[in-house]
Amino acid sequence: MMEIRYTPIGIVHSPFKETKGTPIQPNAAIGTQATVEIYPEYEEGLQDLDGFSHIILLYHFHLSKFSGLKVKPYRDDNLHGVFATRSPSRPNPIGLSVVRLIKVEKNILEIQNVEIIDGTPVLDIKPYVPEFTTNDEIKIGWLEKNVHKLQESKDDGRFG
Repeated sequence: MMEIRYTPIGIVHSPFKETKGTPIQPNAAIGTQATVEIYPEYEEGLQDLDGFSHIILLYHFHLSKFSGLKVKPYRDDNLHGVFATRSPSRPNPIGLSVVRLIKVEKNILEIQNVEIIDGTPVLDIKPYVPEFTTNDEIKIGWLEKNVHKLQESKDDGRFG
């Protein structure tokens, strides 16, 4: 199998120093502020990003350990296939968060609604454009019965 390598373009600086106790999704971290430090060689790529209210961060779950193709996610007692979850324990530990962009100043992004651990390597940034995302007949599978528990959900350390 072909190996794929990525070079981080920056790093997240957040108030969360460990996985345990961290909110598990951006909507459970409303108001939490952080910064993303983009490495100087990538700063030019930030041009015009400040015109967007939200951005998509793609990052490496650097503290996550792969535990197999079936996981017991937060707020559920049943095992599910890892690809039917948003668990950080994945064959390729890539995270995705839509966060509010507050300000871009040189190579520093001020962001809000962050559930990302301090020191997390950032792989890519994309502007969030809701019109690009389909919402036709959305079904959320097994999460339907648990999605209302999001605000009270915190990382319990099981994947770190």
